[in-house]
Amino acid sequence: MTRSFFVTGTNTEVGKTYATAALLHAAAQRGLSTAAVKPVASGCEQTPDGLRNTDALTLMEAMTQDLDYQQVNPVALEPAIAPHIAAMEAGKRLDASRLVGICRGVISGKPDLVLIEGAGGWRVPLTPGTFLSDLPKEMELPVILVVGMELGCINHALLTAEAIRRDGLTLAGWVANFVRGPQADMPRADANLMTLKALLPAPCLGVLPHDESGDYRKGAPHLDLDPLLSSSS
Repeated sequence: MTRSFFVTGTNTEVGKTYATAALLHAAAQRGLSTAAVKPVASGCEQTPDGLRNTDALTLMEAMTQDLDYQQVNPVALEPAIAPHIAAMEAGKRLDASRLVGICRGVISGKPDLVLIEGAGGWRVPLTPGTFLSDLPKEMELPVILVVGMELGCINHALLTAEAIRRDGLTLAGWVANFVRGPQADMPRADANLMTLKALLPAPCLGVLPHDESGDYRKGAPHLDLDPLLSSSS
């Protein structure tokens, strides 16, 4: 049975890729087959093979299935700006239905776990009238929220959880990520964690300590996959 989830964040630069790759690695360590999709990525670099995004390449390294780059990152945009603006500048149209089809194609390969990583936060525009959140809505995917642990994160996390619920989706779990510095750099870090655990309507899948190396393998032992694997999604 394939379990599929959409991974979003409380903002951009909160470590979604690090957390997603760590989840994939933790699943692989349990003998599960895994796949991932980064439907839209801005901030790509020109290579002999075309535009490539470091986050998408990290997901390809962490997952067990062998997929073509275009399956993992179907929309690669060069400037590191909002995807809908980058697409307009490149003369491209971001089509949520096309992205849904690609994600479903990856899921049809029947890996045990598929993680689809968003871009930025929950309500990132694709066009003036559509959003990347339309993709998990159309696919009816449960959501994993990565919370960047910093001042203001409680408000961001609760508002994102509310938006997910209002879109008719389930928050399957959340990950606390100290992406910006050591836990000591966040005043009352433990108290903030306790507040989030009390108020977010989903289990905490783990607390990722700050890691200067960015090696997602080091994050995997801090994660608990049981709430995801026991779900019926």
